[in-house]
Amino acid sequence: MPHSALDPSITTLLNEGLWFSRIPTPLQEALIHHGREFHLQRGETLFRRGDPPCGLYAMIEGALRISMVNEEGKEAILTFIDPPNWIGEVSLVDGQPRTHDAIAETPSRLLHVPQSALEPLLQETPAYWRCIGQLLSQKLRFTFYAIEDYALLPAPQRLIRRLVMMAEGYGNRTTDTPQTIHLQQEQLGRMLSISRQTTNQILKDLEAAGLLRLVYGGIEILDLAGLQKRGNLPPMSGR
Repeated sequence: MPHSALDPSITTLLNEGLWFSRIPTPLQEALIHHGREFHLQRGETLFRRGDPPCGLYAMIEGALRISMVNEEGKEAILTFIDPPNWIGEVSLVDGQPRTHDAIAETPSRLLHVPQSALEPLLQETPAYWRCIGQLLSQKLRFTFYAIEDYALLPAPQRLIRRLVMMAEGYGNRTTDTPQTIHLQQEQLGRMLSISRQTTNQILKDLEAAGLLRLVYGGIEILDLAGLQKRGNLPPMSGR
């Protein structure tokens, strides 16, 4: 994964993320200063479950599939990460190995801030640990939402709510631009334990209602507010 010169527009893109836009300016500058841009081809692995901590990553373009594979080779898909989200904070906090696999679902562009730069930065300014904790708790909050939905809701509402979560970047996206979620119908169904046939029927119904469009390699969200209403939930920032 060769590094290249850092694109100056990355700061603007990252500020479209709620977490990065709210951390102190010196920390923003430090992450950008120590960050290195690189690219992954579709199917290329960023890290595997059990790999040692290696820092934080910010998505600039593309999508990552977060999953795990059991001994029989069956893959459990947990979620998909797209810009301007960050990943890697769990291992940064506890110093333990990676918990899941991260694989490029599409050609992707990322910013890597290495562990060797983060550790002295956090040691020098311990208050920055609160910022890392906020990144971690933001994801934990939406994990709780997903568990609650899975336990209590029927398949159509569960699917709609997950689409809304993903379209809003799990509460991290500050812009309201139309979103194409880069995942296949089968992958969405597997994430939610819904059969391929049921997933397809739900999506076709939502497409007929003008709420989304099924496109090659993904799902384009046409009416996020309509999806929120149909799923009976407010925007993620208000949940």
